[in-house]
This record gives sequence, C-alpha cells and structure tokens, in this order.
Amino acid sequence: MKAILARLQGDKVIWFVVAFLSLFSILAVYSSTGTLAYRFQAGNTEYYLIKHFIILVSGLLLMYVAHKIKYTYYSRLSQLALFLAIPLLVFTLVMGTSINEANRWLTLPVINITFQSSDFAKLALIMYIARVLTKKQDQIKDFKSAFLPVILPVIIVCGLILPANLSTAVILFATSMVLMFIGRISLKYILAMSGIGVFFLSIFLLILFNSPETGRLYTWKARIDRFMDKENSDTYQSDQAKIAIATGGITGKMPGNSSQRNFLPQAFSDFIYAIIIEEYGLIGGFVVLMLYLILLFRGVRIAHRSPGTFGAFLAAGLTFSLVFQAMINMAVTVDLLPVTGQPLPLLSMGGTSLWFTSLAIGIILSVSRKVEEAEQQEGGAYA
Repeated sequence: MKAILARLQGDKVIWFVVAFLSLFSILAVYSSTGTLAYRFQAGNTEYYLIKHFIILVSGLLLMYVAHKIKYTYYSRLSQLALFLAIPLLVFTLVMGTSINEANRWLTLPVINITFQSSDFAKLALIMYIARVLTKKQDQIKDFKSAFLPVILPVIIVCGLILPANLSTAVILFATSMVLMFIGRISLKYILAMSGIGVFFLSIFLLILFNSPETGRLYTWKARIDRFMDKENSDTYQSDQAKIAIATGGITGKMPGNSSQRNFLPQAFSDFIYAIIIEEYGLIGGFVVLMLYLILLFRGVRIAHRSPGTFGAFLAAGLTFSLVFQAMINMAVTVDLLPVTGQPLPLLSMGGTSLWFTSLAIGIILSVSRKVEEAEQQEGGAYA
C-alpha cells in the first residue's frame, strides 16, 4: 500500500475519493446489470461486470498518466483538442451513430468502439477557455480582446452539442459562464450572454412544445411534460426510482439485494444512484453525495493554491463540470429535475465517458501535484 501511495502524487484526498467511488461503481454496476445480462448475454451476469471493470481500470491508468504530465502542457494541447473537437461534433451530427433518435456517438472503425464526441469536446473547451483567460488577463475587461475569443468557441461547441444532447450543452454553457466569472471577465458581458442564452432557450422551448410527436424534439418535450404534469403523464421511470429510494430506508437492503433493478430503466447508468440508495440506504446515498462535495472542495482548494493562473482556471473548470454533472444526475434520480440522460461520473456503467472523466480528474491532480511541489519548496504543508 505504501509503495502504491508513493507513486500517486497530487491530492491524496482526491485519490481516496476516486477509490471509494470506483468501489461503489463496481458493486452497483454488478448489482444493476442482472436483467441486462439475462436479456442480452444469456444470463452471464459477469459479462457486464468484467467489461465495466476493464474500462474502469483503463480509466484509472489514463488518470495516472494524465496526473504525471506537467499541467502547463495541457495549455498547448487544448488548441489541438478544440481544433479536432469541432469537426468531430459536425461529423457526429451529420453521420454519427443514432441511438434513441440522437446522433451522439461516433463508431471507431476496426475496433468498433463508440464514443460521444461531446465528452471530448467538453474537456477540450474547458482547457481552451482556461488557456485564453490566462493569456488575456491584461485585457480581461475588454470586449473585443478578451470576451469574444472566449465566448465564440463556447457558442460554437455548445451549439453543435445541443441538437443531440441538450443537457450536456446546458451544463457546459453554465460551466463556461462560471469559469469566465472566475477569470474576471466583465460581469455585464456575462450577464448579457446569460440573458441571451435564456432568451434563445425560451424560443427553443416554444418551438419544442409546438413540435410534431416524433424525433428528438418530441423526446425532450415528453420528458418535460412528464416532469411538469405527473398526474396525467407516464412517470414509470421516476416512479420506479422513487420506489427504490423509499424501500432502501436508512440502511438499505444490502449489496446485491435490489429488487427495482428489474424494473427501473437505465438502472446501471442514468439511475444508478437510486440503486445505490436502495441497497445502501440513505446513509450510502449521503456518503456518495459527500464524496462529490469533497471533490468540489478539494478542486476549489487546488485552484485557490495553484501557483499559476492557468492551473487555477483549469482545476476550477474541470471540477465544476464534474460536480455539476453529478448533482444534476442525483437531482433527476430524486425527481427534482426532468430526465436528462446524464451519467453519474465514475459511478455509472463504464463507457468512453468514464475515460474522459478519468482524464479530467487526472488533469486536476496534475495541477495539485504542482501545488504540492511549490508548497514543499516554500516549506509549507499540503493537507
């Protein structure tokens, strides 16, 4: 154990958060994929566990590699990443693999692995915003010199993500606004842009509620209708999640004893938090919530102590992005928000999104590694 800890540099608390979330993930995914295994794998319940375990371990390896790279290198990489992300988003919209009437996925030839280009674009955009904010600090209040170079990539990327993945576009836009506020962009520009965003969202919702009963627009409309009018709508998914939470009680049914996994759609991904509460009770649900709040606290602390401006913006942006996504997933599970399709970071059944989440945490740890080195040189203690 000491040998392993010696190799893991950076914030040890974040490493422990990752370890606990990964353990929860393995147990919850194994428990929640039983029905899926009987439906598609002839009852081989280990199939999805092994698959998830391989993706999770490879994600942890990516995290380890990312945390070993000096964080300043990500400034240059962000330019290349954004340059690749925009064409990938366009290609996904035009020729992407369609699942549930949404072109979110790209299928890699030969190896036949699908991934969401929006996950890559989200990481690329946050890194790029951190770079531009750092470079423009001397003219940060100027509209043409600072605000436009930041907001144009945000509009382009979020606009390309929106048609297939509204919730990801909204989360990314909100994260960008928060990062711009931290980066000292003029508040009047941020408020004006937020107002424009609300205006266009209102127009979009107006179009949405007058859309034909087909396609992706109808999917969003149906989700909002079910959330707003619970008495006259089909609320099967949210009802099953509520039953899982209610029957879990304080201490839960214990690992592997979930009954709602047989009825709750997407129990292994979008609604895995409900299965965790059913099996581990409100105590388990509270522990998971606290782990994300600890991640938020440590990420903000790293940003505050970062010796470089780029590292501060990078750590803050990636931390807020991950925690926003987690909070929205949990809010959907307890019926505080309409269904969004957002997975729970590090907990939902593995896909390539888990790899990008691991890369994001690895970059945060890379910044914290530099914080440790700076404080050790100054004779300070990092705890």
